[in-house]
Amino acid sequence: MMIKRVMSMILFAGLLSAGAAQAAEVTVYKSPTCGCCTSWIKHMEANGFKVKAQNVMDIEAVKRRYGVTPNLASCHTAIVDGYVVEGHVPASDVQRLLRERPKVKGIAAPGMPQGSPGMEGPYKQPYETVTFDDSGRTKVFARH
Repeated sequence: MMIKRVMSMILFAGLLSAGAAQAAEVTVYKSPTCGCCTSWIKHMEANGFKVKAQNVMDIEAVKRRYGVTPNLASCHTAIVDGYVVEGHVPASDVQRLLRERPKVKGIAAPGMPQGSPGMEGPYKQPYETVTFDDSGRTKVFARH
């Protein structure tokens, strides 16, 4: 009987944490005319994220506000649960970020890598998702 109760508690906790990860809200700052940003938003929504798009005329000001340096920059900047997510980062990397909760400012897929979510096309170039901190240090988070 005790084993059944413990197993039920473990299952319930797992369901709660899975639901919490899927319900994470992402605020995306983007240009009103950016099609690849819109495609990335659809990718995030298809992977269980609730996305709120904010069209801005000066995306560079948003990047400065959130500490995204030029070497990390892409076309859109997102905020999810206190983390900065810069560019075409796969939803699986964002899910891992929220699960592991490293002590970083955020993650980025610098540039606009061909084949990344929202940048699908005839070929896929290898790219990395990196973490970054307040001092600008980066570290490879995932390779794609």
